Amino acid sequence: MSEHVVLVDDNDQPLGTMEKMEAHEKALLHRAFSVFIFNQKGEMLIHQRAHHKYHSGGLWTNACCSHPRENETPLEAAKRRLVEEMGFVCDLEKAFEFKYKSKLDNNLTEHEYDHVFVGTYDDVPPFNTDEVADFKYIAVDKLLKDIEQNPTNYTEWFKIAVNKVIEFKNKTF
Repeated sequence: MSEHVVLVDDNDQPLGTMEKMEAHEKALLHRAFSVFIFNQKGEMLIHQRAHHKYHSGGLWTNACCSHPRENETPLEAAKRRLVEEMGFVCDLEKAFEFKYKSKLDNNLTEHEYDHVFVGTYDDVPPFNTDEVADFKYIAVDKLLKDIEQNPTNYTEWFKIAVNKVIEFKNKTF
């Protein structure tokens, strides 16, 4: 079964759906979400994408991200996908939204209207090995230093959003 994304305008108003790979090949703006998780120590949970993913395989990124299905809210999708990828449930709070467009590997482009959620979780996640190669909790200062020194080890959307997520977390948690 092929996956579809919700195409949107610059104000996140739905325009219809399209098969996911086609939307990425044509660089069309579509709805997405990203989930960032922190533990009680303030460390961020990041994971390494499975190496066989259709883009950005083997890169480090936030706890999970994907695309809402038609008639699914970004929050519903974020909760669903957090279980599917990382194997756990936690409360999520909407942090912000942003749009971006980035060229990726495999001649694909991410052009997303991304809804960002933040939550707290302290345990070892029972992650899905089809989605995740590895994970770690990392201190924010160490993470930012590593992104600066090794930017090609991280996904494009993660590098765009991480500082704003940290600001949000510092204001609200």
